[in-house]
Amino acid sequence: MFKNLMSVGLAAAVGAILAMPVQAQVRDAEYRGTLVCGKLPFAEDPTRAAIAIKLAGNEGPYERPVHMARSKVVGQETGKGKVEGDKITITGSWKGDKASYEATYSGTFVRRSAKLTGEQNWTYEGKNFTRTCSGAIKRPLAVFLPKQKKPEQ
Repeated sequence: MFKNLMSVGLAAAVGAILAMPVQAQVRDAEYRGTLVCGKLPFAEDPTRAAIAIKLAGNEGPYERPVHMARSKVVGQETGKGKVEGDKITITGSWKGDKASYEATYSGTFVRRSAKLTGEQNWTYEGKNFTRTCSGAIKRPLAVFLPKQKKPEQ
């Protein structure tokens, strides 16, 4: 009888553990990385540029420098990222004097990073250009993230 009681107790404990919701990965953090984009026919821009996104909950703002001449930063591409499950979608834009573009990037999280692919749809002096981009973002290890404050009672 004692053996049967232990078996029932062990089965109940295992069932309770399996029934608990899986704890979601930590997504609230600042993710940093690099995007590499194709060359533009009208600019000597670097093909590689940094990207940073601050996720809180399921969304957050991002920014990325826009280069038109080798090292000259002419502005910031800005927009918003949204997370649904393990998928992230980032949309934004930039507007300058003679040029502007809309950007869309997407990817899938694997642990604490996501590979991104997407495109920028440019308008320059009345002409349209599309260039593809790819790269990755990554958050710091959880031990390096700021501690969450506990609500005061």
